[in-house]
Amino acid sequence: MDLYEVLGLLVAATAAGWVDAVVGGGGVLLIPVLLLTFPQYPPATALGTNKIAAVMGTATAAYMYQRRTRLDRSVLVPAAVLAVPFGALGALSAASVPTSYFRPVIMALLVAVALFVAFRPSFGVQQTATVVTRRRRITAIVLAGVGIGFYDGVFGPGVGTFLIISFTTLLATQFLESAAMAKVINASSNLGALAVFAWQGNVLWAIGLGMAVGNIAGAMIGSRTAMKKGSGFVRVVLVLVVTGMVIKMGFDQFA
Repeated sequence: MDLYEVLGLLVAATAAGWVDAVVGGGGVLLIPVLLLTFPQYPPATALGTNKIAAVMGTATAAYMYQRRTRLDRSVLVPAAVLAVPFGALGALSAASVPTSYFRPVIMALLVAVALFVAFRPSFGVQQTATVVTRRRRITAIVLAGVGIGFYDGVFGPGVGTFLIISFTTLLATQFLESAAMAKVINASSNLGALAVFAWQGNVLWAIGLGMAVGNIAGAMIGSRTAMKKGSGFVRVVLVLVVTGMVIKMGFDQFA
C-alpha cells in the first residue's frame, strides 16, 4: 500500500464512523473503498475487515451515548445478547445468500422509511404519549436482536436506520435515544459477525485495526454532534443517508 491508499482508508473510516454514530450506514462508505483498494481479495474479506472498524466505532459511540442519554435497558440488554449469535449466524449465511436477493427489498424499505420520516416532521422529534406495553418491548427485542442482528451479519446496509425506526415506533423514543440504543445492538451484531469472519480467515487484521483508529475518532465526533444538536439533526441526517444508500444500492443492482 502507498501513502495515498493509507490516507484514503483512514479518511473513509473516519467518515464512516461519524455516519455510523449518528444514524448508521457507515459500511456503505467503507466497504466499497476496501473493495477498490484490495481487488485481489474476495468480498467476504472486505466485509470481515470492515467489521473490525465497525465494532470499535459502534462500541465507542455506544459508550459516548450512554453517558448522557436515557437507555431502556429492559429492552437493550436482551436484544444485545441476542444480536451476538444472530449476527454470527448471518455472517455464516453471507456466502450462500447473494446480495442481489436483498437489494430490491432493502431499497424499497429504505425508500418507505425516507418518505415516512420526511412527511412526518414530528416523528422521532417530539415526545409522544404512546403507552409502551410489554408486547411492544418483546417485539422490539426480537426485531432488533434476532431479525436486524441476523441481517447485519448477512448483508448490513441500513441496519442503524432500521434500528432507529424500530425503537422510535415501538418504544416511543426520540431519534437521539433510538440512535443511542441502536449503537449497542449494532456493536453486538458486529462482534458476532466479526468472530465468524475471523474464523473463516476473512479479516485483514492490520488494515482493520488501522481503520479502527479513524472509525473511533469519527464515532466520537459524530456522537457528540448528535447529542449537541438533538433529534432534529439526527432526523435530517437519517433522510440524507437513507437517500444516499438507496442511490448506491440502486447503482450496484442495475449498473
